Amino acid sequence: MSNHITLTQYVKKRTGVPLGANGSMSNMLKRSFGAPSFYLFWRYWNPIWSYYLSRYVMKPTSSFLPHWCAVIVTFAISGALHDLAVMLIKWKLLFFFTPWFGLMGVFVVLSLKLRLSFSHFPMLVRAFINFLYIGGSFYLTELIL
Repeated sequence: MSNHITLTQYVKKRTGVPLGANGSMSNMLKRSFGAPSFYLFWRYWNPIWSYYLSRYVMKPTSSFLPHWCAVIVTFAISGALHDLAVMLIKWKLLFFFTPWFGLMGVFVVLSLKLRLSFSHFPMLVRAFINFLYIGGSFYLTELIL
């Protein structure tokens, strides 16, 4: 018997509603942006994509790398797949999402390690802080590249 959680179970766990149900998108957005930490933001964001990243990148990578490193590698691979998708659409070499997502992975690891939590703030403030993490890492990536 497999101990793997199914995609349907995973999505329901992350969004609170079954896959494809009315309200799944709004639940995902509320849970992600209202999350009390940047780490938890990513637990709720895009559950279908994260299911496959978890299963085919994070878990295998964790078997030979420390957890923190596997998180960063998983984010970078996700970014590389986004770069690839945009390159296929634009037919132009692109290398932006890989470092941007890798940097967000670093922020996730640091926020977890430092136990940064903003659970005591109201939902709108938590959403703003999570947005700042994303926007700040985007800005830093633009500066670096």
